Amino acid sequence: MGVTGPPGPVMDRDEVDRALARLGAEHEAIETSLLALQDHAGRRLLEGAELTGVTQERWASAEASITLLWTYFDAYTDALRGARDIRSRRRWSSREDLAELTELLRGESVTVAGSAAGTAAAAAEAPTLHGAGRLSHSFSLTTLVDRMNELYASSLDVVVTADAVWSALPARIDLLAAELQRTRRLAHSVGVRPGEHPAGDDLERITRTLTSLREQVVSDPLAFWVRAQGSSAPGGGRPDTTVYDREARALEDVRREIDAVLTVRQDAEQRLVKLRDILSRADRTLAEARTARGEVLAKIAATEVPVVSGPPTALQEQLATAAEYRRHAQWHRLSPLLESLEQKAEDELLRARESLTAVTQPLAVRAELRGRLDAYKAKVARHGLAEDPFLIERYDAARRMLWSAPCDLRVAGQAVLRYQQAAAELLTAPRVPEQGGPQDRRGEQ
Repeated sequence: MGVTGPPGPVMDRDEVDRALARLGAEHEAIETSLLALQDHAGRRLLEGAELTGVTQERWASAEASITLLWTYFDAYTDALRGARDIRSRRRWSSREDLAELTELLRGESVTVAGSAAGTAAAAAEAPTLHGAGRLSHSFSLTTLVDRMNELYASSLDVVVTADAVWSALPARIDLLAAELQRTRRLAHSVGVRPGEHPAGDDLERITRTLTSLREQVVSDPLAFWVRAQGSSAPGGGRPDTTVYDREARALEDVRREIDAVLTVRQDAEQRLVKLRDILSRADRTLAEARTARGEVLAKIAATEVPVVSGPPTALQEQLATAAEYRRHAQWHRLSPLLESLEQKAEDELLRARESLTAVTQPLAVRAELRGRLDAYKAKVARHGLAEDPFLIERYDAARRMLWSAPCDLRVAGQAVLRYQQAAAELLTAPRVPEQGGPQDRRGEQ
């Protein structure tokens, strides 16, 4: 390459000194960053890991970038040292020295061998390099700093991201796996096993998923990284915990199921006794309804009386099965059966009570009519009309109907209504002083 002279005006001594100070500070900062990257725990883990997938691809590119970084840094160091040597030749630099320094500090004075820069850049897929087959590449110090910053940021992103995932997910997976093992032992102690209980099958699936997840996280951590929206900083984002969170929730659901089974084991006998009591009360209520139905049919005429069903034999059989499960400590089978039986038993008791209410409804109607008749008789007596022949006649007619068997409720209800109407007429009619006895105010009926 020929010498073309310094780019732009020749720098004076102050400009040179300021440029050297700035470049020296940049050199120190770059060196510190490169050494920190070299010693980063994430980089050492990446170098020793058996990587797969996207992490394997990006780490291969990052390794090439790091190699290229050191190549650029060495060239930058040599160029800076050469500029400092020229400046230190004499206290007051000559015009020729300043022209040479201007070329070094502002021109494309840094040459990197093509074999080193081109090969590393191609592996790193650096977009800023062209002509990988050239014998050499020339850069200005400013351009070289920009290139190093770009390569450093992309390499650091891979290292920091992988380290963040490895720091977060495997430890959490291990803690969840330990909790999973405790849950498996507890499940086994209460008979919750794969193939026998859905919770046992869930535990097996969670175990397989966590084992596979840990292997994937260790070998391909970058596949479990969610980049922050709009962030370009190295390591901007968070570990992707979607699969972990899903399995943690699934394990929590299984733990609740195991707790339910443990609860069944602790109070199974009490719940069975309560179930027997509820079903016994339902049986007694149905028996009472059957007896009441016979009484209604004998005492009430012209009334549709519902048929009363027999005792719930299916529930009794299931109750016997539940007791058998308890004797053989099959708690995982007993838990869902008891929950189902408790609801069915309450429903059966409610049905028996509704049946008794429906059967005895005619008797309740008759009792209500009797009460109404006697209440009006007492009211009439309080007003001094108890001896009224017409009221006595209607009262006796209604009473005979209500206290006879079978009782026609429709006819009896009409008789009670007639008595009420007659009593109301007497109670609201103007009173005339009696002369020799009660006076008939109704005329001939």
